[in-house]
Amino acid sequence: MSLALGLGLLGLDVLVLVVAAAWGAVTGVLLPRAAYRFSAPAGEAWHERCPRTHPVRGWLGRARCGQCPADEPPYGPGAALFATVTALVCAALAAATGTRPELAVWLLLAPVGVLLAVVDLRVRRLPDPLTLPLAGAALALLGLTALVPEHAGEWTTAVLGALALGAGYCVLFLINPAGMGFGDVKLALSAGAVLGWYGWPTVMLGTFAGFLLGALYGGALVVVRRAGRGTAIAFGPFLIAGAFLGVLAGAYAA
Repeated sequence: MSLALGLGLLGLDVLVLVVAAAWGAVTGVLLPRAAYRFSAPAGEAWHERCPRTHPVRGWLGRARCGQCPADEPPYGPGAALFATVTALVCAALAAATGTRPELAVWLLLAPVGVLLAVVDLRVRRLPDPLTLPLAGAALALLGLTALVPEHAGEWTTAVLGALALGAGYCVLFLINPAGMGFGDVKLALSAGAVLGWYGWPTVMLGTFAGFLLGALYGGALVVVRRAGRGTAIAFGPFLIAGAFLGVLAGAYAA
């Protein structure tokens, strides 16, 4: 009986992993058009037309214009890359979290995190229509998850983590506005919430990982002479990557 139970649990874990990867692939395919539309430089309106000035309708789907010639390349990131990255992210979260209810929250937030990372890398801008709702959604969804049996986190520390990390990034922004954008401050609320769910050690680990990754990237750019010591970089992707690594560690340890 114990062997059968173990095999059953193993099968359930594999099923969850497959479903999570499929969810990531499907949602990833829908992100390229949003990535293009949101990839407008700071101060400019979101893109409403393709490079040939044809109207872009909707926010979800491939970044390809139906009115452009068939051999015209996509006007935004490729769907295959988005699908692959999002599928891998979701699969990693499923492998770490298992069948615990907070996995549903991670899978809902992950595609938005991938989208934000891509947009920030392209134009160094974190759109308010994504960052602020993401923070609210993270806290609301985790609050609901705290009511479900067998969860492995605390909603109180998620709230406090959001406030603490948001305040910390706000201080950094006030000290050095040229090195830290206010979009990073708003994104830090979401990062603090998901990291705080697994406790303060996870908050510290995820925060440190984000800064370490950002420092390594900046240092690499200096070494290859693609940037100077004072060159500002898009920090959102590293904040997101740090939160992702922290959540993985927290989920495995829970």
